[in-house]
Amino acid sequence: MSLKPLNIKSKLLDAPSGSPLYSVSIKDAKQKKVALANPKATRSLIALMDLAAVNGGAACHWGGPSAMTETWTALHALMFKNKDWYNHFNFVNDIGHAENGIYALRTVLGYGDLTMETLKGFRAMGSKLTGHGESHLYPEGVLLSNGPLGSAFPQAQGLAAGDKVAKNNRVTVVSVSDGAAMEGEAKEAFTAVPGLASKGKLNPFVMLLSDNNTKLGGRIDKDSFSMQPTFDSLKDLGWDVVKVENGHDLEGVYHVIEESIEKAKKDPSKPVCIWLKTIKGYGVKSTMDSSTGGHGFPLKAHDEGIHAFLKEIWGDEAVPAEFTTWANELTVKPEKKSSGSSTPKDKIQIGVAKALSRAAKEGYPVFSITSDLQGSTGLKAFHTEYPDHYLDVGVAESNMVSTAIGMSKVGFIPVVDTFAAFGVTKGNLPLIMASLSQAPVIAVFSHTGFQDAADGASHQSLTYLSALGSIPHLNTVNVASAKEAEEYIFKAVQKIATDRQCGKDGESYIFFIGRENFALEVKEGLSYDLHKPQKLAEGTDAAIIVSGSLVAKGLQAAEKLRLQGIEAAVINHSFVNHSDFTQIANWIAESGSKVVTVEDHQLIGGMGSQLVHQLKLLGLEFDVETLAIKGEFGQSAYSADELYTKHHVDSGAIIEAVERLVHNKGSFMNLDTDILKSKWKDISHEAKKKWDSISERDLEKVKGNAVAMVSLIQEKFGISKEDATKKVEELLAKYPKDELKAKVEKTAEKVMGTANTLMDEIKNKLKK
Repeated sequence: MSLKPLNIKSKLLDAPSGSPLYSVSIKDAKQKKVALANPKATRSLIALMDLAAVNGGAACHWGGPSAMTETWTALHALMFKNKDWYNHFNFVNDIGHAENGIYALRTVLGYGDLTMETLKGFRAMGSKLTGHGESHLYPEGVLLSNGPLGSAFPQAQGLAAGDKVAKNNRVTVVSVSDGAAMEGEAKEAFTAVPGLASKGKLNPFVMLLSDNNTKLGGRIDKDSFSMQPTFDSLKDLGWDVVKVENGHDLEGVYHVIEESIEKAKKDPSKPVCIWLKTIKGYGVKSTMDSSTGGHGFPLKAHDEGIHAFLKEIWGDEAVPAEFTTWANELTVKPEKKSSGSSTPKDKIQIGVAKALSRAAKEGYPVFSITSDLQGSTGLKAFHTEYPDHYLDVGVAESNMVSTAIGMSKVGFIPVVDTFAAFGVTKGNLPLIMASLSQAPVIAVFSHTGFQDAADGASHQSLTYLSALGSIPHLNTVNVASAKEAEEYIFKAVQKIATDRQCGKDGESYIFFIGRENFALEVKEGLSYDLHKPQKLAEGTDAAIIVSGSLVAKGLQAAEKLRLQGIEAAVINHSFVNHSDFTQIANWIAESGSKVVTVEDHQLIGGMGSQLVHQLKLLGLEFDVETLAIKGEFGQSAYSADELYTKHHVDSGAIIEAVERLVHNKGSFMNLDTDILKSKWKDISHEAKKKWDSISERDLEKVKGNAVAMVSLIQEKFGISKEDATKKVEELLAKYPKDELKAKVEKTAEKVMGTANTLMDEIKNKLKK
């Protein structure tokens, strides 16, 4: 019985029918002239779109796409010979931070609606052109989402397997970098692709391997270890390896790719690896010479240097006028705006380095195992101060955590670091094993939630709390300031050391930190005790519970609410899965038993859901609203604030949520505050008149609710039970019978406590 897949129409657009907007001519293997996109034009557009995004506040990348420009130019010329190219090729990119090179190239080719105007929105809110190819936002141009290195390569293996089963006549081509090749997923695919192909399980498969010995942090062989033995082993694994010494020889690369595709078609049992020696940052000498290859775009916002940048790309040729015009637009500096805040701000990461240096000075055996992102997570400063206290394992997050487990078992206190998106996913199993092996580790996972706004969904960790929170003997800590990071990390080191020296297993601590600048300390005079929440602002009407990057939003909301006469407490709930929940419950009870939780995390399994569950187990009754992400992926934006607003987790959304709770129709707290503050004695006569008309049956229905109201008023105004009882009598008299019963019956469902003696007292008083 034949197996047929679902009939799913490709969303990819047809190949452009016209000539490239800027072209160069080469000769194919038959010496026939072929017009290809001009790599200089492509690199110019990469630079211009990057600067546009930098002007908007986003980080961008130059080195990776510039290294692959000639390769992708040649490949697209071959793929786009067919209008329905997607029926002939699967094209997958697994080179991180390089998707902008594909956008630029396809603009030169005239693909779909890609134009210079389209590129101007690169990485902005509303643009389909994200920092990494996202198929959920741009299905017309992206087949599989990429971003986390090494993740798209094995997916391409699945495409080739699927095409084989479906009997599709299609070649899979995947681009992989030497950095991505360090990941475990990539190494598995290195073995599986030729192994499965040799058994007739895959369609034709071609891998384009960009080897420039460069990763984000610097040269791969210097920082960690050489990848050359790995690449040398590909032949023995079953790949047909074709080595290209100059990956920037456009015609030479074209010939090799053309020949390799034909070889793969003729013999699908032998996948082809085109091993390309490239130069990261090619086209501009300063980035070519840089140890990082100009990984990030080297120019600052509105930098006049863009003109020299373009001139160097074009060499002896004149820079096209339209590129110069766009460059002129990009160098117009806007008027400086005041930030409106005098609070000192900096990266939370500085607290990370301070904590570890402090621990090392006091003799604790802290040791850093890192995977290329130490410059972004704050560990670089510690490495500089203590060069013998760290090990760089390369771009391999899972291996990083596993290595830390072994170090911990020996007796060290290992610290691992990476972006939250990678630590939570690729580090999940090793972190489970850390607990199983009684080998606690400390992790610093940065760029939480929407904080990595520019890089888009693939780099935005929206499950960072739920994914790890249920692992036994592991604590998730969401920190909001450099001071918080320093104090809590240092104390975690102390606790692990104390526990293990006393014969205990110890527990792991995972510290999540943002990317952008935050207040160095959210409030002066705070205590920093492990597993203890902090009360940042007092309030009797509601409690706003926040942690990490959104603490500042909670404080802003509370300040604005105070101007409206609403007093909202702000609670910093840093220790998300293991905290002093009894203390939080007490603070909530003091705040009108109304709670708003806020997080840039998925609603399911997030801080709010974990907290509400714990509070319910304690028997606390309260009204709650949870502001979180409701089952969606993110996208690129210039700043996290834009995404906070879109997903309703900003200060404005917090204010609205508090107002909804405080002014909830039908609840007792919705009663006009002026009534509560009025002279109660002025309505006592009206009270007797109205209550004389209520029957015994009516009285029985409302007396329990009256008790609850007494308790609530006593708590809210800090008065005695006797005074509160009197106020309830007179307050109830203010409303018609039907309205009154509706209000108190609604209230009874929400407010805790009963007291039979007090009910009798109210009944007797009301009868009088």
